[in-house]
Amino acid sequence: MPKSENMVVEIGPGLGDLTEKLLEKREVTAFEIDKDLCEVLREKFPNLNLKCGDVLDVWQENLVDEKYDLIANLPYYIATNIILKALKDKNAKNILVLIQKEVADKFSAKAGDKNYSSLAILSQSIAKVKKLFDIPPGAFVPAPKVTSSVILFEKFEDSYNEEFAKFLKTAFANPRKTLKKNLSAKYKDFEPQKYSLASNIRPHQVDKDTFFQLFSDLR
Repeated sequence: MPKSENMVVEIGPGLGDLTEKLLEKREVTAFEIDKDLCEVLREKFPNLNLKCGDVLDVWQENLVDEKYDLIANLPYYIATNIILKALKDKNAKNILVLIQKEVADKFSAKAGDKNYSSLAILSQSIAKVKKLFDIPPGAFVPAPKVTSSVILFEKFEDSYNEEFAKFLKTAFANPRKTLKKNLSAKYKDFEPQKYSLASNIRPHQVDKDTFFQLFSDLR
Protein backbone atom coordinates (compact mmCIF):
# COMPACT_ATOMS: atom_id res chain seq x y z
CA MET A 1 0.00 0.00 0.00
CA PRO A 2 1.36 3.50 -0.86
CA LYS A 3 2.79 5.38 2.11
CA SER A 4 0.37 8.27 2.45
CA GLU A 5 -2.66 9.44 4.38
CA ASN A 6 -4.75 9.96 1.25
CA MET A 7 -8.19 8.47 0.95
CA VAL A 8 -8.42 5.35 -1.24
CA VAL A 9 -10.48 5.01 -4.40
CA GLU A 10 -11.31 1.46 -5.49
CA ILE A 11 -12.81 0.72 -8.90
CA GLY A 12 -14.74 -2.52 -9.38
CA PRO A 13 -14.71 -3.86 -5.79
CA GLY A 14 -16.84 -6.91 -6.70
CA LEU A 15 -17.69 -8.84 -3.54
CA GLY A 16 -15.32 -6.70 -1.48
CA ASP A 17 -12.37 -9.00 -0.71
CA LEU A 18 -9.87 -6.18 -1.27
CA THR A 19 -12.29 -3.55 0.06
CA GLU A 20 -12.36 -5.24 3.46
CA LYS A 21 -8.57 -4.95 3.79
CA LEU A 22 -8.51 -1.36 2.56
CA LEU A 23 -11.17 -0.25 5.07
CA GLU A 24 -8.95 -1.49 7.89
CA LYS A 25 -6.35 1.11 6.87
CA ARG A 26 -8.06 4.06 5.20
CA GLU A 27 -11.26 5.83 4.23
CA VAL A 28 -12.46 4.22 0.98
CA THR A 29 -14.66 5.41 -1.89
CA ALA A 30 -15.61 2.58 -4.25
CA PHE A 31 -17.19 2.65 -7.70
CA GLU A 32 -19.16 -0.46 -8.70
CA ILE A 33 -21.10 -0.77 -11.98
CA ASP A 34 -23.10 -3.91 -11.05
CA LYS A 35 -26.32 -3.00 -9.18
CA ASP A 36 -26.62 -6.43 -7.53
CA LEU A 37 -23.06 -6.19 -6.21
CA CYS A 38 -23.83 -2.70 -4.93
CA GLU A 39 -26.55 -4.15 -2.73
CA VAL A 40 -24.17 -6.78 -1.37
CA LEU A 41 -21.48 -4.16 -0.68
CA ARG A 42 -23.90 -1.78 1.06
CA GLU A 43 -24.98 -4.53 3.43
CA LYS A 44 -21.48 -5.86 4.00
CA PHE A 45 -19.69 -2.51 4.49
CA PRO A 46 -21.91 0.20 6.03
CA ASN A 47 -18.84 2.45 6.42
CA LEU A 48 -17.95 2.27 2.70
CA ASN A 49 -18.58 5.36 0.56
CA LEU A 50 -20.12 3.47 -2.36
CA LYS A 51 -20.88 4.97 -5.76
CA CYS A 52 -23.05 2.69 -7.88
CA GLY A 53 -22.60 3.23 -11.61
CA ASP A 54 -19.98 3.41 -14.35
CA VAL A 55 -16.92 5.29 -13.08
CA LEU A 56 -16.17 6.49 -16.63
CA ASP A 57 -19.53 8.28 -16.75
CA VAL A 58 -18.71 10.44 -13.73
CA TRP A 59 -14.95 10.87 -14.14
CA GLN A 60 -14.43 14.39 -15.42
CA GLU A 61 -11.23 16.32 -14.68
CA ASN A 62 -11.06 14.89 -11.15
CA LEU A 63 -12.74 11.71 -9.96
CA VAL A 64 -13.10 12.96 -6.37
CA ASP A 65 -12.57 16.37 -4.77
CA GLU A 66 -9.55 15.50 -2.61
CA LYS A 67 -6.20 13.81 -2.87
CA TYR A 68 -6.50 10.05 -3.27
CA ASP A 69 -4.66 6.82 -4.03
CA LEU A 70 -6.20 4.50 -6.59
CA ILE A 71 -5.91 0.89 -5.37
CA ALA A 72 -7.80 -1.73 -7.34
CA ASN A 73 -7.99 -5.00 -9.21
CA LEU A 74 -8.88 -3.37 -12.52
CA PRO A 75 -11.02 -5.08 -15.16
CA TYR A 76 -8.57 -5.85 -17.96
CA TYR A 77 -10.70 -4.35 -20.73
CA ILE A 78 -10.59 -0.82 -19.22
CA ALA A 79 -7.30 -0.94 -17.31
CA THR A 80 -5.27 1.23 -19.71
CA ASN A 81 -8.01 3.85 -19.95
CA ILE A 82 -8.39 3.98 -16.15
CA ILE A 83 -4.65 4.36 -15.54
CA LEU A 84 -4.35 7.16 -18.11
CA LYS A 85 -7.29 8.97 -16.52
CA ALA A 86 -5.69 8.65 -13.06
CA LEU A 87 -2.35 9.89 -14.39
CA LYS A 88 -4.12 12.94 -15.82
CA ASP A 89 -6.21 13.48 -12.65
CA LYS A 90 -4.37 16.02 -10.46
CA ASN A 91 -5.98 14.62 -7.30
CA ALA A 92 -4.68 11.09 -7.94
CA LYS A 93 -1.32 10.79 -6.18
CA ASN A 94 -0.51 7.07 -6.25
CA ILE A 95 -1.85 4.23 -8.40
CA LEU A 96 -1.48 0.64 -7.17
CA VAL A 97 -3.35 -1.75 -9.44
CA LEU A 98 -3.53 -5.35 -10.57
CA ILE A 99 -3.72 -5.54 -14.36
CA GLN A 100 -2.83 -7.83 -17.25
CA LYS A 101 0.95 -8.50 -17.35
CA GLU A 102 1.19 -7.48 -20.99
CA VAL A 103 -0.20 -4.03 -20.14
CA ALA A 104 2.00 -3.66 -17.04
CA ASP A 105 5.04 -4.46 -19.18
CA LYS A 106 4.11 -1.65 -21.58
CA PHE A 107 3.83 0.92 -18.79
CA SER A 108 7.10 -0.13 -17.13
CA ALA A 109 9.16 -0.69 -20.31
CA LYS A 110 12.50 1.05 -20.88
CA ALA A 111 13.99 2.45 -24.08
CA GLY A 112 15.11 -0.40 -26.31
CA ASP A 113 12.52 -2.88 -25.03
CA LYS A 114 10.28 -4.23 -27.78
CA ASN A 115 7.14 -3.12 -25.91
CA TYR A 116 8.47 0.38 -25.13
CA SER A 117 5.86 2.85 -26.34
CA SER A 118 4.16 6.17 -25.69
CA LEU A 119 2.45 4.61 -22.63
CA ALA A 120 5.81 4.09 -20.92
CA ILE A 121 7.15 7.53 -21.79
CA LEU A 122 3.99 9.39 -20.80
CA SER A 123 3.59 7.61 -17.45
CA GLN A 124 7.29 7.76 -16.60
CA SER A 125 7.39 11.48 -17.39
CA ILE A 126 5.21 12.17 -14.32
CA ALA A 127 5.52 9.06 -12.12
CA LYS A 128 7.98 6.53 -10.79
CA VAL A 129 6.68 3.29 -12.32
CA LYS A 130 7.47 -0.06 -10.68
CA LYS A 131 6.12 -3.45 -11.70
CA LEU A 132 6.12 -5.21 -8.33
CA PHE A 133 5.34 -8.85 -9.14
CA ASP A 134 3.44 -11.22 -11.44
CA ILE A 135 0.51 -13.43 -10.46
CA PRO A 136 -0.18 -16.70 -12.36
CA PRO A 137 -3.70 -17.49 -13.67
CA GLY A 138 -4.09 -20.33 -11.14
CA ALA A 139 -4.15 -17.84 -8.26
CA PHE A 140 -7.67 -16.77 -9.30
CA VAL A 141 -11.03 -18.51 -9.36
CA PRO A 142 -12.08 -18.70 -12.10
CA ALA A 143 -8.61 -18.60 -13.65
CA PRO A 144 -8.08 -16.00 -16.40
CA LYS A 145 -6.25 -16.94 -19.59
CA VAL A 146 -3.42 -14.50 -18.92
CA THR A 147 -0.81 -13.72 -16.27
CA SER A 148 -1.51 -10.67 -14.12
CA SER A 149 0.85 -8.11 -12.57
CA VAL A 150 0.75 -5.63 -9.72
CA ILE A 151 2.14 -2.25 -10.75
CA LEU A 152 2.74 0.95 -8.77
CA PHE A 153 2.78 4.52 -10.11
CA GLU A 154 4.12 7.11 -7.63
CA LYS A 155 3.38 10.49 -9.17
CA PHE A 156 5.91 13.31 -8.80
CA GLU A 157 3.94 15.62 -11.11
CA ASP A 158 0.23 16.36 -10.87
CA SER A 159 -0.63 15.57 -14.48
CA TYR A 160 0.85 15.04 -17.92
CA ASN A 161 1.06 17.52 -20.79
CA GLU A 162 -1.70 16.91 -23.36
CA GLU A 163 0.42 18.33 -26.17
CA PHE A 164 3.29 16.02 -25.25
CA ALA A 165 0.84 13.09 -25.36
CA LYS A 166 -0.23 14.08 -28.89
CA PHE A 167 3.42 14.44 -29.91
CA LEU A 168 4.17 10.91 -28.68
CA LYS A 169 1.17 9.59 -30.60
CA THR A 170 2.69 11.03 -33.77
CA ALA A 171 6.15 9.64 -32.95
CA PHE A 172 4.74 6.13 -32.42
CA ALA A 173 2.11 6.30 -35.19
CA ASN A 174 3.78 3.33 -36.86
CA PRO A 175 6.31 1.70 -34.48
CA ARG A 176 7.85 -0.35 -37.30
CA LYS A 177 8.76 2.77 -39.25
CA THR A 178 11.68 5.03 -38.39
CA LEU A 179 11.25 7.97 -36.04
CA LYS A 180 12.06 10.29 -38.95
CA LYS A 181 9.29 8.79 -41.07
CA ASN A 182 6.70 9.13 -38.30
CA LEU A 183 7.61 12.66 -37.20
CA SER A 184 8.08 13.97 -40.73
CA ALA A 185 4.35 13.47 -41.28
CA LYS A 186 3.84 16.57 -39.11
CA TYR A 187 7.30 18.08 -38.72
CA LYS A 188 8.69 18.37 -42.25
CA ASP A 189 12.10 19.67 -41.21
CA PHE A 190 12.86 17.02 -38.58
CA GLU A 191 16.35 15.56 -38.99
CA PRO A 192 17.47 12.89 -36.47
CA GLN A 193 21.16 13.70 -36.99
CA LYS A 194 20.62 17.14 -35.40
CA TYR A 195 19.98 15.27 -32.13
CA SER A 196 22.81 12.77 -32.57
CA LEU A 197 20.28 10.09 -33.58
CA ALA A 198 20.80 7.59 -36.39
CA SER A 199 18.68 8.28 -39.48
CA ASN A 200 17.14 4.78 -39.22
CA ILE A 201 16.42 4.85 -35.48
CA ARG A 202 12.97 3.61 -34.47
CA PRO A 203 10.71 5.15 -31.82
CA HIS A 204 11.23 2.37 -29.26
CA GLN A 205 14.98 3.02 -29.30
CA VAL A 206 14.71 6.65 -28.15
CA ASP A 207 14.82 7.46 -24.43
CA LYS A 208 12.35 9.64 -22.55
CA ASP A 209 14.67 12.63 -22.12
CA THR A 210 15.38 12.76 -25.86
CA PHE A 211 11.65 12.75 -26.58
CA PHE A 212 11.28 15.72 -24.21
CA GLN A 213 14.02 17.56 -26.10
CA LEU A 214 12.43 16.77 -29.47
CA PHE A 215 9.02 17.94 -28.24
CA SER A 216 10.45 21.17 -26.85
CA ASP A 217 12.29 21.99 -30.09
CA LEU A 218 9.77 20.86 -32.69
CA ARG A 219 6.62 22.40 -31.22
